Amino acid sequence: MKIAYSPRAIRDLRSISADLKPRSLQGAKNVRAAILTSLSQLSVFPQAGAPQNIQGVRKIITRKYPYLIYYTIDQGADEILVITIQHAAQQRKFTNQ
Repeated sequence: MKIAYSPRAIRDLRSISADLKPRSLQGAKNVRAAILTSLSQLSVFPQAGAPQNIQGVRKIITRKYPYLIYYTIDQGADEILVITIQHAAQQRKFTNQ
């Protein structure tokens, strides 16, 4: 499956990098790589994420770093749409069912 990003997810990814860069450029690169690795694995195993309280929304957690990736699956388009990427400490509107 191919991965598509909502405008919000793109902003989230940019914001994560921008927030981390002043403290550690390498840290920002490592977190971004972990998120992208999780997404590439998701393209192979789209059902891996846990269902959330909003129908069709699923969540995976990146390895090594506490970032949550919320997404939906469009089987007809053979596409995963990343809705948002958030740090686990942020308040979230999606929760497990």
